[in-house]
Amino acid sequence: MEKLPPLNSLRAFEAAARHLSVTAAAEELFVTPGAVSRKVRQLEEFLGTSLFLRGHQQIALTRHGADYFKSISRALNDMREATSRLGRRVEKQELRIRAYTTFAMRWLIPRLSDFHARHPEIEVSLTTSLEDVDFDREDIDGAVRLGDGLWRGANSYWLVPNVLCPVMSPHLPRPDAPLNVPDDLSRYTLLHSLARADDWADWLASVGAVDIDPRAGTMFQSSAMAYAAAIQRQGIAMAQLFLVEEDLRNGDLVKAFDFVLDRASFTYYLLTPSDRVERPQMTAFRQWILERSVGPGGALAR
Repeated sequence: MEKLPPLNSLRAFEAAARHLSVTAAAEELFVTPGAVSRKVRQLEEFLGTSLFLRGHQQIALTRHGADYFKSISRALNDMREATSRLGRRVEKQELRIRAYTTFAMRWLIPRLSDFHARHPEIEVSLTTSLEDVDFDREDIDGAVRLGDGLWRGANSYWLVPNVLCPVMSPHLPRPDAPLNVPDDLSRYTLLHSLARADDWADWLASVGAVDIDPRAGTMFQSSAMAYAAAIQRQGIAMAQLFLVEEDLRNGDLVKAFDFVLDRASFTYYLLTPSDRVERPQMTAFRQWILERSVGPGGALAR
């Protein structure tokens, strides 16, 4: 394997070649002109060829020097950029959060710019999944999950109320099929989310609508997709009201009825592992998300 020349000699040569001045190279490197000259001569001895044509007060590159400068300047620039990138990554504190797709898209992501503004040193890595959380198996700091707040091996923090209500496009109702009572839903397509397959059944039972098949209609992988279909007049979706607040405000969606079902404690929680010390970036995120939540955010250690 060929030996590499000393890095200090390469730096001295590259700076002198770039400026075509030993004095300017010395100022850039915070050394004396004599030190630059010695390093360049060491490199020439190592290579066995002259790199500069030396005049009384000026220097010029030889043909070999010009070729060598072109090659090593690219290499040194690559080294500088690689060092800078690594330094930026080291300075950043990575935070790994997992959430449901709809919660991430409709609640968390619109608010993340505020977290980034408050904590620019923290780099959030956000992933989505419907799978149960296993902090022993997964390399994540926290997760947003739906449940009753009782998770083994996790601290849980209540985030938002889980109030259900059917929503639709304001242009959906037909003159021949008014929506006066819940039983009138039988004339419309129900939009479902696989992630929340029981919502329609629970809401219909709460209002006493027993003649409607709670499983009929169109099924989507996520609530976000069901809400998008509702906006496009494809049917009526069962919504968690906190996730469609913006759509209700701007008129893209309206409530089909004022009947709501409050699922109380069965809602979204922030989970953190209870058997490990919480990292500072997770503490910052937990405090921020509880501040931004619409509820008390009380901790339930489990």
